[in-house]
Amino acid sequence: MDRRYFIGGVLGAAALAGKRGAARELPPVPALGRLLESGQTSAMTVLHRGEPIFTYGDLSQVSYLASARKSLVSMLYGPSVKSGAIRLDRTLAAIGVDDLGGLLPIECTATVRNLLMARSGIYHPAANAGDASALAPPRGSVKPGRRFLYNNWDFNALGAIFEIETGRKIYDAFDADIARPIGLQDWRADLQQTRNDTGKSLYPAHHFGLSTRDMARLGQLMLDRGRWRGRPVIPASWVALTTALHTPAARVGRESPFMPQLGYGYLWWVFDAAAVRDRALHGAYTASGAYGQFITIVPRLQLVVAHKTAVPPPRNVSPDSYFGQILPAALKLARDAAAG
Repeated sequence: MDRRYFIGGVLGAAALAGKRGAARELPPVPALGRLLESGQTSAMTVLHRGEPIFTYGDLSQVSYLASARKSLVSMLYGPSVKSGAIRLDRTLAAIGVDDLGGLLPIECTATVRNLLMARSGIYHPAANAGDASALAPPRGSVKPGRRFLYNNWDFNALGAIFEIETGRKIYDAFDADIARPIGLQDWRADLQQTRNDTGKSLYPAHHFGLSTRDMARLGQLMLDRGRWRGRPVIPASWVALTTALHTPAARVGRESPFMPQLGYGYLWWVFDAAAVRDRALHGAYTASGAYGQFITIVPRLQLVVAHKTAVPPPRNVSPDSYFGQILPAALKLARDAAAG
């Protein structure tokens, strides 16, 4: 037996300490295991009804989440929106957000909600590559809220807005509000780093480094509507709002293409029922980052999938490979587990 992957085995139980029941090694999953062996996946775990039914690789290794970080920022906003510290319809002008060379008057009318939906209409150069800004129309030509564009300026500015409005640093707040309450095992707030690689904007990217098992815990928190062992951590209303389909897949495809079946919520990619064949994916959503970083939540199957590649060294699992092969294999595991 290849001891790197198991269904519900010792690795899975140890990786998510505190789950009920004794660990029991079960036979491997040849199809999914061989698929991962033939690719560049570093680690993966599949949770069904809160229990690990598949694990692969070193679940404790911490590495770069790439753009999956954006969904973590969405989660972090929840408690501060509920408390009133952050108001979604407050404009950038009211908050005092500007940038190098100045924002245009029309850009200053964008709201926090516009940025969370990637519809700010602000096409100022951003820190950090890896977005669709090359598709942006001329600055000032789009009214905020009218056009979807996967644009790192929006996502980076949201980090600054959080810190301005709450008076708290992103990583300290994530540590206190989410990481500690749900017991992230490998998280270190002091090791997180921002990055501004272009020098063209005041607002850096707030990068996150997490382990696969901690990614799975975050996914389980979302699946359980923001509750951890019965205790509210993120408001259920915020989970529902942010993971609802606000920009349909067809519109994403026209304005800022990614995967054909995915629309957009508030910093979460959302499976569009009009674009997916598998009905189990209706209501599902995912965090997605370059090189193969995914946290996918499938409520209809009570399923969480955490998948990552360690960067560096350079490894890559493409969205096509993940959504086309790896995720379907995980869905089959969940169906088999439900069938007994």
